[in-house]
Amino acid sequence: MTIASRLLATAALISLTTAGVAQAAPAHSDAKAIERAFDAQISSTDQLAWLKDMSSAPNHVSSPHDRANAEMQLALFKQWGWNARIETFQVLYPTPISTTLELVVPERVVLGGQEPAVPEDPSSANLQGALPPYLAYQGDGDVTASVVYVNYGMPDDYEALAARGINVKGKIVLARYGGGWRGLKPKLAQEHGAAGCLIYSDPADDGYGERDPFPRGGGRPETGVQRGSVQDLTQYPGDPLTPGIGATADAKRLTRETAPTILKIPALPISYGDAAKIMSRLEGPVIGGRARGGLALAYHWGGTDAVKVHLAVKSDWSLKPIYDVIAVMPGATRPDEWVVRGNHHDGWVFGASDPLTGQVALMSEAKALGALKRTGWRPDRTIVYASWDGEEPGLLGSTEWVETHADELARKAVLYINTDNNGRGFLSAEGSHDLQHFVNAAARDVTDPQTSMSVLDRLRANVRAGAYAGTERRAEDTSAIDAAKSGGDMPIEALGSGSDYSAFLQHLGIPSLNIGFGGEGGGGGSYHSAYDSYYHVTKFDDPGLAYGAVLSKMVGRLVLRAADGPRVPARYGDFATTVSRYVSQVKKLATDQRDKDRALRDLTRDDVFKLASNPDDPTSAPEGKGVTPLIDMLALEDAADRLTRSAHAADAAIERMPTLLPAAQTHMQTKLRDIDQLLIDRAGLPGRPWFRNLVYAPGTLTGYGAKTLPGVREAIEQRRFADATAYVARTAAVLNAYSDRLDAAVNAGK
Repeated sequence: MTIASRLLATAALISLTTAGVAQAAPAHSDAKAIERAFDAQISSTDQLAWLKDMSSAPNHVSSPHDRANAEMQLALFKQWGWNARIETFQVLYPTPISTTLELVVPERVVLGGQEPAVPEDPSSANLQGALPPYLAYQGDGDVTASVVYVNYGMPDDYEALAARGINVKGKIVLARYGGGWRGLKPKLAQEHGAAGCLIYSDPADDGYGERDPFPRGGGRPETGVQRGSVQDLTQYPGDPLTPGIGATADAKRLTRETAPTILKIPALPISYGDAAKIMSRLEGPVIGGRARGGLALAYHWGGTDAVKVHLAVKSDWSLKPIYDVIAVMPGATRPDEWVVRGNHHDGWVFGASDPLTGQVALMSEAKALGALKRTGWRPDRTIVYASWDGEEPGLLGSTEWVETHADELARKAVLYINTDNNGRGFLSAEGSHDLQHFVNAAARDVTDPQTSMSVLDRLRANVRAGAYAGTERRAEDTSAIDAAKSGGDMPIEALGSGSDYSAFLQHLGIPSLNIGFGGEGGGGGSYHSAYDSYYHVTKFDDPGLAYGAVLSKMVGRLVLRAADGPRVPARYGDFATTVSRYVSQVKKLATDQRDKDRALRDLTRDDVFKLASNPDDPTSAPEGKGVTPLIDMLALEDAADRLTRSAHAADAAIERMPTLLPAAQTHMQTKLRDIDQLLIDRAGLPGRPWFRNLVYAPGTLTGYGAKTLPGVREAIEQRRFADATAYVARTAAVLNAYSDRLDAAVNAGK
C-alpha cells in the first residue's frame, strides 16, 4: 500500500471511529468523568490495525517503511487535533554491506545469514529490504582465528578463564546473551585483546529452556538471531559523533576513529543452531556449573587451533536521517509546564513487539486525548507526545531531541513517561521514586482484563505467589512482599538504560517513568529477530492486544493527572525511604567486599585453591586485589537522614496545601516543580560526564541494569576508592540541595 493510500484508509477509519464523540466535555473538576471518557476511546481494534500496517515491512532506521510510519503518524496526530511536526536529525548509523561467518577448521561450514521463512508466519517471507543479522557500532574487520567460549563474557567469566590459563588475545570469543548488556560483551572482549566477537542466544536463557520454540510456541527457534546495538551506551547514548549536542545538519562532529562509543573489533550475532556447530567442535575441559548453557552437547572452553572461524564485517558508515514525530497539545493555564510522553517506532526488522506494541498504545492515547479536545476539554499543562526514531541503535532520536532542546526542557518539562514493547500479564513500573505513589494510584483504577481486578491487586497477588514459590525475582525484597500483603503501595524499580527515558532522567534530571505489562504469554523468543512479527504478537505475546488497551488506560491516567492536577503528584517520603535503603546497601557493599578480600588473602595463603583444583580442569587462585579500605560514609548517612525529615515535612505541608491562600500554593508549587533536577551534578560520573544524575544511572558493567548512588557504588565495586570518597561528598551535596528545596517549599506554605 502506498503512503497516500495508507493515509486515506486511516482517515476513513478515524471518521468512522470518532463519530458521535463531540458531546460536551465533563466539568474540568470531574477528573473521573474525564478518565471514563478517555477510556471509552481506547480500542484494541484500532491498535491491531495500526500494528499490522506498521509492521508490514522492515522498519529499521533509514528504511523506507520507517519513514513511511513516521509520516503516517504525523498525519494521524494532525487529524486528531494535535500540533504535530517531524524533527529530523542526521546521525551516524552503520548498515552492513557484507557479513561473512564460516567455520574453516576442522572443516568448512558456512554460518550466519538471514533467518529462514516460517510457513505459519507470512511476514517472515517478506524480507526484501531487510538488513542481515548484525550488531550496530561494532568495528568492521576481517579476521580468521581460533574460538574461545566465554560464557556471558562478563568480568567474572574472564577471571574464570584466567584461573585456567586461557587467554583470548588474538582469538574470536563466543559469548551468550545474558548476564549483562549486549554491548559489554564485545567491549570486554576487545579490552582483553580478542580479535572478534560472536554472540548467540543460548536456549537455556532464550529458547526451549523457557518455552516451545517458534512456530509451535513463542520461544526462539534454533535459527532465530538476536540483533542489537553494541554502542558503548554506558559512556553516553545518542549519535556517537555528537555527544552532548543535537545531531543537526550543521553540528560539529567527532570522527568515527575518535568516537569512544564505537568498538574496534568485528562482531556478529548468530543463532544457537550455528553456535552449536562451533561449540560441538571445541576442545579443552568439559564445562559444568553455571557456565554451561542449554545446548544438547558438552561445553568446552576451546582456545586451541582445533577450531577456527572466519569472521568479516563491512559497513556503510554514512550519516542517515532519523524522524522524530513531535505532537503538542498546548496547556490552557500552564502552557510552559510540559508533560512529555514517548515511545519509539523503529525496529530491527518488523518490530511488531519491540517497539510497536508500545507505540500503538501511545497512538490510542493520542487519539483519545484528541477526542476529549473536540468536546471542549483542554489540559492545564501542555502535553507533548513523541514518537522517537533510532532508539534501537542507541537511543538516537530521544537523545538528540533532548540535547537540542535541553535548555527549554530544563525550564518546562515536569515529567517524562516512557513505554517500549508491551506484553501480557503484570504491571511493571520503573522510575523516579517520588512518583511511586502516583503510579500506584493510577494502577488502582485500571482493570486487568483477565481477572477483572485492578492491575495493582493483580501485581500484589503475583508478588505474594512468587515469594511463596521462590520464583518472584523480588522475593528477597521484603518491602515489596510486605506491601503486597498489607495492600500498600508497591515499590517501583530504579531506571538504568535501554530506552528513551535516559536523556531525560540521567542527563537533565527530569523525573521519569517507564511503564509496561508482561510476565505471561508465550512471547519473548522473537526479540530483535525477523520473527518479531504481527503473527507472533497476536498468536503468543498479547492476543487481541488486550493489554495494549490496558497500557493506554494506565499511561493515559498518568498523563491526565499530571497535566490537570495542581502539581505533578509526588510523594517525597517514598524517595527518601528509597535513598536510605540505597545508602544502607552501599555501606553493606563495602563491608562485604572487605570481608571477601580478607577471605581471599587467607585462602591463597593456605593454598586452598591449589589443593581443591580438579586435575581434569586445573585452576589457580584468583588474583588478589588488596583489601577494601574503610570508607567514611558519615556525610552520606547524614544527608539521607536529613532528607527523610525534610521529605516527611514536605509531604505533610502538601496535604495542607488546599487550605492555603492561592499565592502560597503557587509559591510551594514553584519551589517543587524542578526539584529532581537538583540530583544532577554538572561534572557527571567518573569517566562518563554525560551521566549526571547521582541517584540513578546505568551500570558501566550492567548496561541496562540500574546502579543507584552510582558514583559511590561503582567506585567501590571497581576499587576506585578515591572516587568513592569523593562521590560520598558529591552525592551528599545533591541530597542536601534537594532537602534545602523541600524545606523552602515548607516555609513557603507557612
